[in-house]
Amino acid sequence: MILVVNTASKCGFTPQYKDLEVLYERYRDKGFVVLGFPSNDFRNQEPGQDDEIATFCKTRFGVTFPLFKKGSVTEPHMQLLYRTLLSQAPDELSAPPAWNFEKILLNKKGVVVARFGSFVNPLSDRITSVIDKEVAPPIQSAAR
Repeated sequence: MILVVNTASKCGFTPQYKDLEVLYERYRDKGFVVLGFPSNDFRNQEPGQDDEIATFCKTRFGVTFPLFKKGSVTEPHMQLLYRTLLSQAPDELSAPPAWNFEKILLNKKGVVVARFGSFVNPLSDRITSVIDKEVAPPIQSAAR
């Protein structure tokens, strides 16, 4: 499973980096990863360069999950990953992010299965319950 998150270092939601890291550490041994995509699309809240962003995330929040190069998550310059994910998502999950720290959850097959807004904490039951369901081993029926 993959949680794709558009991030920013100067946003009111920036402390979510810490909880994203906790989530990553909790589930990574079960095939889960958080992917951070810094973006300056919303009110100049990610003004730094890629190396500055990486250093900030590592030193301030202990981030070890992958962070990508800064890029746009909105049109007209939306990065290819976001354009592809959103074009393949069900209609109700296909809108571009409206703010920083929106979360897109993909299942093991790479299909968008859920979206969570900026106000949804990464450790909330809304997110962890979906992850738990997806990473749980299939129930084996007893043979008779």
